[in-house]
Amino acid sequence: MDKILVATKNKGKIREIQELLKGLSIDFLSLDDVHLDDDVIEDGNTFEDNAVKKSRYFAKKSNLPAIADDSGICIDALDGKPGVYSARYGGPLSNKQRREKILQEMEGVPEEKRTAQQVCVIALTSNGVTHTFKGIVHGIILKEMRGDSGFSYDPIFFYPPRNCTFAELSRTEKNQVSHRGEAIRKLAAFLKRQ
Repeated sequence: MDKILVATKNKGKIREIQELLKGLSIDFLSLDDVHLDDDVIEDGNTFEDNAVKKSRYFAKKSNLPAIADDSGICIDALDGKPGVYSARYGGPLSNKQRREKILQEMEGVPEEKRTAQQVCVIALTSNGVTHTFKGIVHGIILKEMRGDSGFSYDPIFFYPPRNCTFAELSRTEKNQVSHRGEAIRKLAAFLKRQ
């Protein structure tokens, strides 16, 4: 595989994936590079379902190996919500408004019950065969936003081993410990064996 399509429009995800896979002699293309503007409806029940659906769709559409991910945050006190709905939780809101919604829903929840997991599943489809790679990171939902880096739920996701939120880490630091970083490292190990 000398070219792989990264099937996302999220610029933050593209930067993270390209940075983590830069040691491989593979050209990672964006949807813009191959002039695709399609949307795939993420209607799966799991992160795996959505990642596989997207990678298969874009591999077929582009005639290239394609990687796609689905990721989100699962908050224990909210029975695992927003989960697979993380990117569209609460309807057409900005990322900041989604974080505010979560903080509002978590009002009054004691610290010991504010546990959460950030989950990422990456699917790679090549020649009709799909492989998946999963990363999970455990943390705590804060009562306020902290940090200016990262995206999505990073400013409210506190990561105890680093004593800060994901949004207080540089992109390089976050890639070393994040759910997406873990999934991409598994993907990278797989690609090196090919």
